[in-house]
Amino acid sequence: MRGDDALLAKAEKKAYRLLALRAHSEKELRTKLREGGFAAPDIGEVIHKCRELGYLDDPAFARQRARELAVNRLLGNRRIALDLKERGIPEALCREAIAEVRGELSEEEAIGRLIRKKTRGAAVAELDEREMVRIARALMGKGFPVGLIMSGLKKTQEEGFHDDDGE
Repeated sequence: MRGDDALLAKAEKKAYRLLALRAHSEKELRTKLREGGFAAPDIGEVIHKCRELGYLDDPAFARQRARELAVNRLLGNRRIALDLKERGIPEALCREAIAEVRGELSEEEAIGRLIRKKTRGAAVAELDEREMVRIARALMGKGFPVGLIMSGLKKTQEEGFHDDDGE
C-alpha cells in the first residue's frame, strides 16, 4: 500500500467513524476531515465515496435535523434555519426542510407548548408583566417571531390554562 493510499484509507476510516456516531452534513464532514490533517484531494474522494454509498445525504440530513429542532427542542423557524445554514445546508433546502416539519408541528403549536411548559401550570392571565416578558424573551431566544409570540400569549390568556387532559 502506497503512502497516499494509506492516508486515504485513514481518512475513510475517520469519516465512517464520524458518520456512525451521528449524521453529518457534507460541510461538517469536510471540516472535521480537514481538521484531522487530511489533504483536500483525499477529503474530496472520501466525500464522493460517502455520497455514493448513501452515508452522506444533505437533503435527508436537513429534514432529520429540522425535525429534531422543531419537534423535540421546540425551536422556531429562524433558529432552525440558522442551525442548518451553519452546517452548510443551502437556503432553499433549509426552507424545504422547515416547511416539511411544520406540517407536523406548526410554530403556533410549538409556542403554545412552550408557554404551558414555562408557566408550570399557572394560568397565563394570572402572570405579572415581568413574568410575561421573561416568557416572551425565552421564546424570542428560541427563534420565534415577536408577533407570533404575542398572539400566542394573548390566545393562551384568553383561553385560560388547560393542560393535556382538558381541565
